[in-house]
Amino acid sequence: MAHQAGEALVPVLIGVVVDQAIARGDLGALLRWLAALAVVYLALSFGFRFGARAGERAAEQAAHALRVALVRRVLDPGGGAGNGRPPGALTSIATEDARRAGAVNMALMSAVSALAGLLVGAVALLRVSVPLGLTVLAGTPVLLWLGHLLSKPLEHRSEAEQERAAHASGVAADLVAGLRVLKGIGAEAAAVARYRRTSRDSLAATLRATRAEALQNGVVLALTGGFIAVVALVGGRLAAQGDISLGQLVSAVGLALFLLGPLETFSWVNAEFAQGRASAARIAEVLAAPPAVVPGGRPLPVPVRGAVRLRGVTYGGLRDLDLDVAAGDTLGVAATDPADAAALLRCLGRRSDPDSGTVELDGVPLRDLSPADLRTAILVAAHDADLFAGTLRANVTAGLRDDAGTPHGGDVTVVEGAAGVPIPDAPRPAAEAAADPGRAMEAAADLGRAMEAAAADEVARALPDGLDSLVGEHGRSLSGGQRQRVALARALAADRPVLVLHDPTTAVDAVTEARIAAGIRDLRRGRTTILVTTSPALLAIADHVVLLDRGRITGSAPHADLLRDDITYRTAVLA
Repeated sequence: MAHQAGEALVPVLIGVVVDQAIARGDLGALLRWLAALAVVYLALSFGFRFGARAGERAAEQAAHALRVALVRRVLDPGGGAGNGRPPGALTSIATEDARRAGAVNMALMSAVSALAGLLVGAVALLRVSVPLGLTVLAGTPVLLWLGHLLSKPLEHRSEAEQERAAHASGVAADLVAGLRVLKGIGAEAAAVARYRRTSRDSLAATLRATRAEALQNGVVLALTGGFIAVVALVGGRLAAQGDISLGQLVSAVGLALFLLGPLETFSWVNAEFAQGRASAARIAEVLAAPPAVVPGGRPLPVPVRGAVRLRGVTYGGLRDLDLDVAAGDTLGVAATDPADAAALLRCLGRRSDPDSGTVELDGVPLRDLSPADLRTAILVAAHDADLFAGTLRANVTAGLRDDAGTPHGGDVTVVEGAAGVPIPDAPRPAAEAAADPGRAMEAAADLGRAMEAAAADEVARALPDGLDSLVGEHGRSLSGGQRQRVALARALAADRPVLVLHDPTTAVDAVTEARIAAGIRDLRRGRTTILVTTSPALLAIADHVVLLDRGRITGSAPHADLLRDDITYRTAVLA
């Protein structure tokens, strides 16, 4: 505001200099008014500097707050925010849309500043001449209204532009993630063609939005120029008639030229508001997305024994499914249809609630529990679990929690595991580890056993820096088998009362698979473990195995008995 008000005062002071000093030949008055002009310039310069800084800070802080809110919503245990949106689209919303919505703060501050400049200019023109001031006061609202109308097409086209750009980002992310597969099957040309079509659609939407913005700016600039011409014409006629002095005419013309700046600012503000509204609508869709599961109000059983029971569960391909897992047992589930296995995993992890029936933990329906609390008791380790960019150490310790139940990923204490491999301690404050070194050693030994059970100690030994080796984004510097073992070690190290593993050994050789099966059996003895797999090596370690066929349990016996007596089971696990 100080900047625009100072800009408006400059032509007024120049007019005063003309009338009070130059026209009279008064050197003293000239110096005094020039000093006043210098003070105004100094004030408007500092006003611009601090105003721009405050505006940029407000815009960046708002964008940051929106990004945090979006990430928190996407990561909410209740889920639901990512439904129907590829990861690339969510990334676009959390970056570009958040930036555009945050930029509205800067635009709002600029609008207030421009309005202050217009008001000061109008008051100055009223003091010079009432007709000039009234012309400005009457014309400005009309220009603002026209600018708002012209921003409507830009708003709609900007929304379409962002939608297409987000879709293109999602396609690009999918192609990069599956690059190895595409190369393996020779589908690079088809992938490039798909992205080219998507990119062209995005380009067309961008060009339409750009044309709308250019049209708006051009029309508003033309209207503004016409308005300034009217102001200058009225001022010139008044000067010619002798109603205003030469200095006042100079002030009027200077103010008319000055008004071009605030009016152009309003044009830019309208464009920013249009784009900001479109982005805000997309952000609101994500933030307002209903959760996939509604949090319940009951607390977890204390302690969690780990008994799991399904009664009449119908979801996806599952039909009236009944299943009991006693606390401390290891259950194998062999599904003839992968879709049924996926549906079972979603229900056990409460990523979705069954259409009918109940899933219970120690007699408490999962519907009655908070998803966040449930994650501390039941861990569902998906077959396609991702690794994160960073070190092997950070990936293995990602699921560890401190005594308050908070995930940690910070500094770790390193000791030697049983196999001679450096094993990280569960992350905990350094002061606590120093105060209780025995506890730290115990946690490190537990984690070492988890890595050995998953055969992840071999992965650490194969890397140049052991656990401190970087694994790259999604662990792409590792082989498929290595990634799978690290993900399994992370799940085992988390040490949940109930662990559900989905095909954790599909990418390892038979010898390693046998070692992992024995490691899981020994490490999870006495704790509930559900193995959803068709691996004979893993099913052989289960206390009991059920056959899930066409959404129902059709067989239940030890692995060896089912293998001998049930042809469907034999086909599923040996095919």
